[in-house]
Amino acid sequence: MARLNVPKLNDLIGWRRPRTHEGAPARSLSAEQQLRRSVLACLLWENQFYEDGVEIAGRIKELVPKVAPEKVAALAVEARTAMKLRHAPLLLVREMARLASHRALVAETLERVIQRADELSEFVAIYWSDGRAPLSAQVKKGLAAAFPKFDEYALAKYNRDSPVKLRDVLFLSHAKPRDEAQAELWKRLVEGKLATPDTWEVALSGGANKREAWTRLLGERKLGALAVLRNLRNMYEAGVDEDLVLRALRTMKTDRVLPFRFIAAARYAPQWEAELESVMLRAVESAAKLKGKTVLLVDVSGSMIAMLSRRSEMLRTDAAYGLAILLREICEDVSIYSFSDRLVRVPARRGFALRDAIEASQSHNSTYLGKALGELSESYDRVIVITDEQTHDRVPAPKAPGYVINVASYKNGIGYGPWTHIDGWSESVIEYIRALEGDEGMLIN
Repeated sequence: MARLNVPKLNDLIGWRRPRTHEGAPARSLSAEQQLRRSVLACLLWENQFYEDGVEIAGRIKELVPKVAPEKVAALAVEARTAMKLRHAPLLLVREMARLASHRALVAETLERVIQRADELSEFVAIYWSDGRAPLSAQVKKGLAAAFPKFDEYALAKYNRDSPVKLRDVLFLSHAKPRDEAQAELWKRLVEGKLATPDTWEVALSGGANKREAWTRLLGERKLGALAVLRNLRNMYEAGVDEDLVLRALRTMKTDRVLPFRFIAAARYAPQWEAELESVMLRAVESAAKLKGKTVLLVDVSGSMIAMLSRRSEMLRTDAAYGLAILLREICEDVSIYSFSDRLVRVPARRGFALRDAIEASQSHNSTYLGKALGELSESYDRVIVITDEQTHDRVPAPKAPGYVINVASYKNGIGYGPWTHIDGWSESVIEYIRALEGDEGMLIN
């Protein structure tokens, strides 16, 4: 009699168990955990090393109905405010608007998430991405509450000739002006008579002398921190006075600038690296230290050198190195290692010297985090791993409190179970660790 070739139970279990893209066993996650990891390190619709942006966006859409409405709302606000993401929180709110169970929180959440004028029209574009449909009452209410936040400069700056215009959102939401002055402002918006904003894009688009335009904008302090960082190479090539550029760097506000942007800026303006380093570190000068011994492991494998987005010159390693630089400053006592297919001790240098030491420590090969942890011989009070979690091997439990900071949005990862998992590359991940350990960053037994 013939026998069916029935697989063994262990084979079935192994087949069903989720794995990373490199084959290591991954944890089975709750819907809320899956949604967090898909959102908080996500530049929406951007391809990553192993997954494309459409796949990630689709996973977010599938997960929202499975997570409690208050959790989704809180995640959208966290993604926008703490992690400084723009499109992922808008998608979360749009998916909430589809669900009767989540709809009641849409207006309040949307008003909190929209922090830039162009996000008004971008949200409507996302709402209509799968077919034009009437805006729900909660969506109209949220847009109407957000619209009055923006003055003439903000509205004019983002009043673009896009498929969904700001005037369209104004009509659709039936927003009410706060006073007569705002009513007059919105009338100028509708009529296309807003004052031309004095932005660097406008100043340079008309064929003006680049050196004169940059000099004027810097002298009048018309450039925000991101505009300065993104255009350092352009200013240098235009021959802008160096003292003027350095004064702008030293006086700019850095509260909304992520660490990796300084690293990217230094790559294209190395002549001003010392000033960039000083500004980058300024934000953590008075921060309380994380007590005890910290071991920091930074992933330098091949998948980490992928671009953060298709239009970006920044790499995923920039995010990792930026966090490493900040952790070096905040940890009371720290040992730093890189890992790929081996573990390498890195000198605990400061600032960009630490970036250079990590980058030069070894080649960008495969990922073996389990092996790296096995080779780690020194004792510690906490271990922090910065990675995209796509390892080949099984990851053991840490010997003390362990944190995995995930800088990618892949479906499966290893930083769960005995590890505390943190998604994203904002400096707020450090505050999360501090909160878990107590107000002063002391380990809780």
